[in-house]
Amino acid sequence: MFNRSDNATATLRTSRQDLLDQLRGRGISDEAVLKAIAKIPREEFVPTAFRHRAWEDGALPISCNQTISQPFTVAFQSQLLEATSGMNVLEIGTGSGYQAAVLWALGLRVFTIERHADLLSQARQRLDAIGCNVAMRVADGTVGWSAFAPFDRIIVTAGAPAAPPALLKQLAPNGRMVIPIGDKATQRMKVFIRQQDSEQFDELDHGDFKFVPLIGREGWEKE
Repeated sequence: MFNRSDNATATLRTSRQDLLDQLRGRGISDEAVLKAIAKIPREEFVPTAFRHRAWEDGALPISCNQTISQPFTVAFQSQLLEATSGMNVLEIGTGSGYQAAVLWALGLRVFTIERHADLLSQARQRLDAIGCNVAMRVADGTVGWSAFAPFDRIIVTAGAPAAPPALLKQLAPNGRMVIPIGDKATQRMKVFIRQQDSEQFDELDHGDFKFVPLIGREGWEKE
């Protein structure tokens, strides 16, 4: 699918294995998530100028003043989803498309929303190029995608001031939403689990993170 020299392929393979070792060392134990990270060519989701850094465990800039999250964050959020193959998952904040690709590699049915049309167009091209079948739209992600609700899992890849009520309503019974919540500087990674046959949610806390702001009607106002 991708044309690379033998040396370039060997270097990528080494860098990829180094990253997987780092992720394991930082507590990523879900083998399905690690296999998905290994499967998706992250270098295809970063700007050309940063491709040599694609397998570093760090965030990198992309278009529209956004970033592609560091691999640990992608793996950590994916692991917190505790998703199994065939589940419907809604992603808020498509960005480069990398997180959506990892979710697809996990065998999930992926729906993703991005508010920047240019970003979504670029992500669509990348996902199509590597054969990822993902449903995509340009919209305000904070209000979700009611036409395909309820979702077994929801993952939010931007920092919110609170859990958007519209997203909680679109979560299936026993569903899980992974979302960073806090101010615009730092957030806490939260997991909301909808109780069976109830509008109540259990809330878990998984530490400090830093994301770009979640902009929208049920998020932060655009500056």
